[in-house]
Amino acid sequence: MGNQKYGVDPVACQKIARSIHELTQIGIQVGVVIGGGNIFRGVNATQGGMQRTPADHIGMLATLINGIALQQAFETIKCESRIMSAITLDVMAESYSWKNALKYLEKGIVLIFVGGTGNPYFTTDSAAALRALEIQAEVLMKATKVDGIYNKDPALYPDANKFDRITYSEVLASKLQVMDATAIALCRENRIPIHVFNMLDDSLKDAVFKKAVGTIVSGE
Repeated sequence: MGNQKYGVDPVACQKIARSIHELTQIGIQVGVVIGGGNIFRGVNATQGGMQRTPADHIGMLATLINGIALQQAFETIKCESRIMSAITLDVMAESYSWKNALKYLEKGIVLIFVGGTGNPYFTTDSAAALRALEIQAEVLMKATKVDGIYNKDPALYPDANKFDRITYSEVLASKLQVMDATAIALCRENRIPIHVFNMLDDSLKDAVFKKAVGTIVSGE
């Protein structure tokens, strides 16, 4: 969305694409789970009377729009990528396949995962945790508008304290709204660390290599 109020900002797409391409050039394999909140939020639509299942279906289609926009940004910088969808969209995206995903990653191809988990009631966070498990990721990078996890909303409370490290259990017990509980629980059960960082201010490369950037959620 960039600096716009809604929709897709080509400048923001280019920035994200360049950050990811920088990682692939040094041999890091990257899979991107992309949401659609800049276009449509299923939960918000239900407040107007729409049923949750079709509302979430529209949200899944919004992720495809973002996925195509991001792939086009990769094309402009000659970075090879593939869109893999959890829902059948053969004309515009390849259907998700665990085996094919691993093959693409081994070749250095960036994967853009769209369609969430393919099911309503599951968030993009849950989709990210699921794909991280399936592609055997070493870390799940959670890109946000905040530079980490705080004990309370830093936008509302100037005295909010930032965590450099925190455990999965502490996040769940304190109900810190960094990711949904399902995603946190999946990562905890499978010991995948979560690194929360500010995609707007911090470079992705710094977040990957400098542990002082953002907040790391890990084991006890």
